[in-house]
Amino acid sequence: MLSHDDNMRMCLTGADTPMGRALRRYWVPALLESEVSERDGDPVRIEIMGEKLVAFRDTDGNIGILNEFCCHRGASLSLGRNEDCGLRCIYHGWKFAHDGTVLDTPNVKDPEFKTRFKIKSYPAVAAGGIVWIFMGAPEDKPAFKRYPWMDLPASHLLTTIHFEDCNYVQVTEGLLDTTHLGFLHSDGLSRAGDVQIDYASKVGKMADDLAPELAAEDTEFGFHYAALRKGDSDGSHNVRITSFVAPFTVLNPNGDIATLMVPVNDTTSLFIHVFWDTEKAIGEEPLRSQQLEFVGLTDHHLDSYGISRRTFGTPATAGHHNRFGQDRAAMRAGKTFSGLPGLIEEDVAVVVSSGPIRDRSGERLSSADIGIQRLYRTLLTIAKQVDEGREPTGLGSSVDYGGIVGTSGVVDAGEPWRSLVPGHKKAQPNRKPGVPAE
Repeated sequence: MLSHDDNMRMCLTGADTPMGRALRRYWVPALLESEVSERDGDPVRIEIMGEKLVAFRDTDGNIGILNEFCCHRGASLSLGRNEDCGLRCIYHGWKFAHDGTVLDTPNVKDPEFKTRFKIKSYPAVAAGGIVWIFMGAPEDKPAFKRYPWMDLPASHLLTTIHFEDCNYVQVTEGLLDTTHLGFLHSDGLSRAGDVQIDYASKVGKMADDLAPELAAEDTEFGFHYAALRKGDSDGSHNVRITSFVAPFTVLNPNGDIATLMVPVNDTTSLFIHVFWDTEKAIGEEPLRSQQLEFVGLTDHHLDSYGISRRTFGTPATAGHHNRFGQDRAAMRAGKTFSGLPGLIEEDVAVVVSSGPIRDRSGERLSSADIGIQRLYRTLLTIAKQVDEGREPTGLGSSVDYGGIVGTSGVVDAGEPWRSLVPGHKKAQPNRKPGVPAE
């Protein structure tokens, strides 16, 4: 369990909070690249860690991330005209470049006026189908590190987003909890054999052992978390290793899925899925639709459950007011375990049902919750590191994002599960900023 103070320290992400300061030391996923794919296209309102922003792609292809509100009189720039390499406010015509430079103030005669200030903006990088932004002090900006899947062609990459009505830690927990799969997702696991996609085949046998042996270990990027299920009679184990990369990313044991949980604000989360396949065109039909249908991430699923960008915050959004769309009659008839329509809907329902920010002071964590305990400790640690002027976990120059994986495999009797992740380095003692790794 956590004290109330530690829970708030972990969950609150405003710019003046310990966790907010820590998270702003990292590159943050903000939206999908497809949402700003069109040059001079419509600007998109976004919110990250309580900051309201507007995203757009200009005439030259640059992505701009600006304060949503015009620095003149506060009108929303989401109403603005995206034209001629800048975003123009429709209130008085002030125009801003992608980097915040003021290009035009047509209602002010003094030509030097616009050179005296800039609108707040954040650097942006497009990689892996996602737009990443840096929201911290310029002097703290780390090099942008690339995962291998970021270099795949778009046809081999599939990215989706949805929103959840609760704090980002609650959403992250579900990705570090292997034992819930055989219960909450038992409907989907029972159908896995009928679907001809790799994801289904990899998760289909997880219901065979509902109480696997669990282990976790700190690494230089965060931690990894292993679930060991008994294999054949020779004493071998089927092992699934999940990697948590501070502060947002979970690499799934299937080896081809990344999930990123970002605070929109303290009580709303942005959930990004990245699926990839080095051999198959998972980003094209028919595999794209098969994958999205199985996990419940089609546009229809997201719109009807009220968790897409289009429908989030409308009456369609799943919550206690509509019982999360749960079919109790089907449950009583034995047709479904959860009564919910898909894997994603099941995850959304259980984490949102416990409230905007769950009170963890009454939790009774068990041996099944090793990953959850490690998550709490890791997040509180990075907040402490930044408060003490140290480099937060995962940002060291020695950390190779190309070698961080989630993976699964079989280990022989007596063989350590860590043999499946030989490239993962254990955590080093914390260093002061600028001190090289040993």
